Amino acid sequence: MTTGFILRPVARAKVIAAARAWLGTPYHDQQSAKGVGCDCLGLARGIWREVVGPEPFPIPPYSRDWGEAGPREVLAEGARDCMIEVGRHDPPPGALLMFRMRERAIAKHVGILTDTGTLIHARERLGVIEESFTRSWRRRLAFAFLYPQPRRR
Repeated sequence: MTTGFILRPVARAKVIAAARAWLGTPYHDQQSAKGVGCDCLGLARGIWREVVGPEPFPIPPYSRDWGEAGPREVLAEGARDCMIEVGRHDPPPGALLMFRMRERAIAKHVGILTDTGTLIHARERLGVIEESFTRSWRRRLAFAFLYPQPRRR
């Protein structure tokens, strides 16, 4: 955990409200602008800016197939540096969830679990949507993290 954050999570309702404010934002690779365009990581970054503050590190450019090969869990490693990891088997509402989109691939898709058992995430061609957190999504779940409280200065 970086020194700019403390181990208490941001209030779940605040994270979920921030995520819902992005609903309807069009899908756009490598973007993070509410109402204009984002991908799944851009959604997570936008929520971070709203509930935590400035992003802790820059995100390098990435391609659509960046997670198709390689042994490193790049998203999870980055999240571990600045978020609170929780168990993936029963994640709480407000958690940032990371999914493997193919068996034996690294986690490369993210979304926010809501208090009503839905998932808010950015999907290609659909934009930011809220849909049921189905058994299919649960099977793909690889990691779960909570947004941290910013350290007061």
